[in-house]
Amino acid sequence: MTIIGRCWMAAFGLALMTTGCGAGDTTEGGKSATTIKRTQLPENEFTPAELEATIDALVAEINEHPIEPMQMTVLLKSVSRFFAPVATGANRALGELGVKGNVVGPLEQTGEPGKGLEFQNEQIAQAVAEGAEGIGISPFGDGNLAAIDEAVAKKVHVVTLDADVLSSKRAIYVGTLNEAAGNTAGKTLLPMLPEGPGTVVIHGSLDADWVDGLDRTRGARAVLEAAGYEVLVRQVLWTDEGEPEDIAWMKDQIETADPPVVGMIGLFAVAFRCGMAAEAAQRPDLPIVGFDFDPRTVDYMRKGFIRATHAQRQYYEGYLVPYILYGIKSIGLDATRAILAPQMVDDHRFNLGLDVVSGEKVDVYSDFLREIGAEQ
Repeated sequence: MTIIGRCWMAAFGLALMTTGCGAGDTTEGGKSATTIKRTQLPENEFTPAELEATIDALVAEINEHPIEPMQMTVLLKSVSRFFAPVATGANRALGELGVKGNVVGPLEQTGEPGKGLEFQNEQIAQAVAEGAEGIGISPFGDGNLAAIDEAVAKKVHVVTLDADVLSSKRAIYVGTLNEAAGNTAGKTLLPMLPEGPGTVVIHGSLDADWVDGLDRTRGARAVLEAAGYEVLVRQVLWTDEGEPEDIAWMKDQIETADPPVVGMIGLFAVAFRCGMAAEAAQRPDLPIVGFDFDPRTVDYMRKGFIRATHAQRQYYEGYLVPYILYGIKSIGLDATRAILAPQMVDDHRFNLGLDVVSGEKVDVYSDFLREIGAEQ
């Protein structure tokens, strides 16, 4: 067994349990005509009605054409934590489509991006060699560019999700538009802040090699500085070991910054660390908004430290990718883009949007995620 097989086998099992077949109908002539039927999900105030309408329109158009077999693969950085709802959505779509496909990724995201990148590039080549006609991938960045372009050159459709490789030949990106998302986070915090002067701490990224993180930070910073606040950015850390330095740094700023810290924004899945810093500084009054719906962030929302969070729609991110890949094969790329137009910001990027969840709505949103099977 190859190193890829050893590291990714658990995710193959997860995928194969949920991949099924499309529903069959009978025409007037007595012939079997297969149609795609979506799983009906319970209604909730957080159900994205416009997004659901777009998916329904795509399925309706696909059903106007002969349903054909297809093989595809969805490659994720992990199938746990943040990516667990992505895997759930992708597996459900594969089952509804009745295609031959799988969701591939380690149970835990590696702490070594270089190793994860190497695994993904080998997995792209393996998927192409095994006959995949479509690949969805949550890439690590430009290091995936050559592998993606080689797949496209072999007539394999590629859709990126969660992160993008802008200079690649991928067909469509599905996910959050990061500068706009940061802008939204800044606007959520603004009404909670006292009148300036004051300092806002952003738990974000200044890493020029991580374009998505830099864009999200830039978007939040622009809103706050335009409103007259000083902004301090702390580079996010991803380690869970020991006492993370970013928490200690943010605590120190809360206690010593001049002008004083009047609010905080956590822009990534570890936004709960802002709550930890405020708790350590004994400042439960400090307005904080976060990102994503990590269980630890939810805990700090329940404690009252984090007043709102911005949840990315990971379930729909995973769910849409197989449908888009199938749509490109069935009705063509241009027709697929035309149907996706309500959420397309240009020819290549599909904006999933965000769910802004206030502290009072934590239970409602938790129920929504549980109902669609998208808990982290």
